[in-house]
Amino acid sequence: MTAIWRAGLAAFSALIVLQACGQQTGQTRDVSDADREYQHVLMEALLDAAPGSVIEIPAGVFVIERGLSLANVDGVTIRGAGMDETILSFAEQRAGAEGLLVTSANNFTIEDLAIEDSIGDALKITGSENVIIRRVRTEWTRGVSTDNGAYGIYPVLTTNVLIEESVAIGASDAGIYVGQSDNIVVRNNRAEYNVAGIEIENSMDADVYGNVATNNTGGILVFNMPNLPRPGHGTRVFDNDVYENNTRNFGHAGTPVANVPAGTGILVNSNDDVEIFNNRVARNRTANVIISSLHSAGFSELGVESDFDPYPERIHIHGNTFEGGGNNPDGMDLQALRIALFGPTGRIPDVLWDGYVDEAKMVDGSLPDDLRLCVSGAEVLNADGPGGYGNPRIVTAEHACSHPPRAAVELPF
Repeated sequence: MTAIWRAGLAAFSALIVLQACGQQTGQTRDVSDADREYQHVLMEALLDAAPGSVIEIPAGVFVIERGLSLANVDGVTIRGAGMDETILSFAEQRAGAEGLLVTSANNFTIEDLAIEDSIGDALKITGSENVIIRRVRTEWTRGVSTDNGAYGIYPVLTTNVLIEESVAIGASDAGIYVGQSDNIVVRNNRAEYNVAGIEIENSMDADVYGNVATNNTGGILVFNMPNLPRPGHGTRVFDNDVYENNTRNFGHAGTPVANVPAGTGILVNSNDDVEIFNNRVARNRTANVIISSLHSAGFSELGVESDFDPYPERIHIHGNTFEGGGNNPDGMDLQALRIALFGPTGRIPDVLWDGYVDEAKMVDGSLPDDLRLCVSGAEVLNADGPGGYGNPRIVTAEHACSHPPRAAVELPF
């Protein structure tokens, strides 16, 4: 077993859910010459934007052939007529690495529009404070494909971030991704048919709640990557619906998400202070929840910062509702594990843990109470990574503990 991965809204209206799910296989649209020419109007508006500008984009399907950008202007709002009314189509994009790139733009808001079929990332926002992304849809309409752009909604190196009531479909890495950022709220969104539905990576203080993550390879991921200059910790994942994330992994070979097994509900890797509670997690065929370290994730070839802590610690899983899952894990090794421990019709328990702990922090053979993996309301399987996966076993009683609840994230707007 070389790596455990390899071994292997409620607040959204039904109308939005049906509209989002109905656009999976691409579509042909009649686009007028005027709609093609609108891209020049929009490019000029972004180029000429002054602090406090509001850029209104009307309803329509607008062909955009070059990546759009906004840089070094504060207080800008970009507003469409609705995520299914104002559509920026990059299906004919010939230049640019993103659909829309926003750089060093504080107090930025984007709302009520869609970005479709960009060559690379759909919406990337970097180096900005006080960012609101509201009712934005990012989608690759041709369906699941490694040729799709990597990220849908992608704020990175940002502070005070709100992503709400948005939809992300078809990203070959993550549909909704927040990286190396601080003070984050991701709520009431839908992520579907991405490799990773929602991902919080190397970020501090995040609340992820009220979301639907389904039909992804992995539903909700909380990562610390070893090759980035800053670690993250402190995430609450609660009141989400995370079900049937069983889509085959179509990530690019060599990228971290390419190792995520199909059928992963919630995955925590090398991250600390994570509270997972009051979620409804169902029918994720590898495992409903996976807790893993760098040692089993297969990321070390990317490079490891000298002070990187590879062990997930102070993880608290409680109050969740689990249904099914674990019955058909991705990979022959996990299939063999399932059959050996639970029989041909059995299933892997809801919490699958690779078993790695930091021995340097152990006291009298155990981790201190404030660093432990604590689980209530679910069985825990220790896969015995440190022992070469030679003695996997149920360890539910050993993790019958709790941690103080984390405080809610508060945004300044």
